[in-house]
Amino acid sequence: MRSLLLSFFASVLLTAPAVAQTHFTAQPTVAQIETSDILLVDIRRPQEWLETGVLPGAVLLTYEHFETPEAFIAALEPHLRPDQPIALICRTGSRTSRAAPALAARLDVPVIDLGGGMFRLMAGGYRPERPTAAQGCTIC
Repeated sequence: MRSLLLSFFASVLLTAPAVAQTHFTAQPTVAQIETSDILLVDIRRPQEWLETGVLPGAVLLTYEHFETPEAFIAALEPHLRPDQPIALICRTGSRTSRAAPALAARLDVPVIDLGGGMFRLMAGGYRPERPTAAQGCTIC
């Protein structure tokens, strides 16, 4: 499974231009998300994290709490690694579809919009974990 996801990301990265403004929409499985070398960022509101749970290892950072994409990136900076793709998830994919292009225009790594969001994963049978303060939950 890991090799399948890595092959997917490799094919996308190798066929895409090596410039900023690279973003993709993908619908990987939870197993593919958990085993890939991506920075997973859950951009929903804290109350949503508590209501539905979160993916293990996700950085919890509410996109709409920042006035600009640059401010969001500054808050994300401690988690960024060179050349590591960033994957964004929200509730249904609506917020990530807007955030991904805005962030990709300012970053030199691919930004992946996890289409369908947490609802798609949960509809497939996944049961998210309770968010933690270590992940960034401010009300946990």
